[in-house]
Amino acid sequence: MARDNTNIKPTEAELTLLNVLWKVGPATVRQVHDVVSKTQKTGYTTVLKILQIMHEKTLVIRDESNRAHVYAPSNSETFTQSSLLKDLATKAFGGSTSKLVMRALDESTSKEEIADIRQLLNELEK
Repeated sequence: MARDNTNIKPTEAELTLLNVLWKVGPATVRQVHDVVSKTQKTGYTTVLKILQIMHEKTLVIRDESNRAHVYAPSNSETFTQSSLLKDLATKAFGGSTSKLVMRALDESTSKEEIADIRQLLNELEK
């Protein structure tokens, strides 16, 4: 019986691998390692072990039909990001979305990002 993974929060290392899988799609350990090793020094066996743990935690699914197992995220990027933000808002901001947003916006926020946020707010108000 599959476990419900909606309350499982990925670690930083797991998020790194999930970001690769969201970007490139289902991939083997070698393919994930090749992408990750472009930006950080990580061993093949480390990537393998993290993916195995993620499979146990139901963060990824694994196709074992070929010799090289193929991994894919169990949930979409949007779903995972929303879940992490809700958890952060609850734990760090007392459940206040506005406090979270105000803290996230600072002088490094570009004019383009502000325009995108303004457009989103206008759409939400409709």
